[in-house]
Amino acid sequence: MTEIQTFTEKIINNIEKVIVGKRNSVELAVISLLCQGHLLIEDVPGVGKTVLARSLAKSLGCDFSRIQFTPDMLPSDVTGVSIYNQVSTQFEFRPGPIMAQIVLSDEINRATPKTQAALLEAMEEHQITVDGVTHALPRPFMVLATQNPIEYEGTFPLPEAQLDRFLVRLTLGYPEIKDEINILERQQFQHPVNDLQQVAPADELMKAQEAIKSIYVAPGIKRYIVELTHQTRQHVEVYLGASPRGSLALFRTGQARAAIQGRDYVLPDDIKALVRPALSHRVILGPAARLRDLGADQILDEILGKVPVPGGDLKANT
Repeated sequence: MTEIQTFTEKIINNIEKVIVGKRNSVELAVISLLCQGHLLIEDVPGVGKTVLARSLAKSLGCDFSRIQFTPDMLPSDVTGVSIYNQVSTQFEFRPGPIMAQIVLSDEINRATPKTQAALLEAMEEHQITVDGVTHALPRPFMVLATQNPIEYEGTFPLPEAQLDRFLVRLTLGYPEIKDEINILERQQFQHPVNDLQQVAPADELMKAQEAIKSIYVAPGIKRYIVELTHQTRQHVEVYLGASPRGSLALFRTGQARAAIQGRDYVLPDDIKALVRPALSHRVILGPAARLRDLGADQILDEILGKVPVPGGDLKANT
């Protein structure tokens, strides 16, 4: 697994030339990419959500597309549209911005649910259907969506089906004082993302995406993953718990985290570190929990403290 570790280290170090003091968030973004998943970044304006997406695309030399979601957008503004060509007397497909390798869906919760739904097929099946014709999306393919949690006016909350399709949700947060000073110095003359160079080819990423699937997950770890997601469905404060897709998210991200750290097997610590990013957006709290100002993270921390951690030999038998 040292090849994957070296590969991801190059990408993470390159992105950190732009995103300062947020290594854990950068690692989560790379983990999502390795798992062929999608990333939801929920945070206040100005902390680097868009820059993170651009840096990831530039580091891999991937095609990058940015969609600015607004209330008046239509699904065809995302997927594309068929236009009649009078010369050829045939309809021609004009691809929309979704036809890129890394797609930034900026302020996704400003679009109506109808427009948000245009992403569902793309995120799940890596294809889009326009006028009954299916078009395959390029590989690798990843959606990075941003939403602002404090601006509720003029926004439409993401439905559960949409949230469930995001592998990981993260927040960047404000930088530390020393990191913010560093940001001022780096951007004195121009933004460092403009000088960011490609450090790895996209085909190497696709090889890594296949390689992490062979990371060993012990039966005890699998049981631990399923028990954690099962507890979200049984908790008295939870209206809707994590689906089996949540278990798969923990499973895949655990494999990717192990590979990033140079291991060919998953540890309970990998799962613990990923429970919040992988499950918090999949847990819908009941009215009583909201009245008590409880958050999904608090519920997940409680579940983590209750479910026994597996022990024994967690390495593959060779």
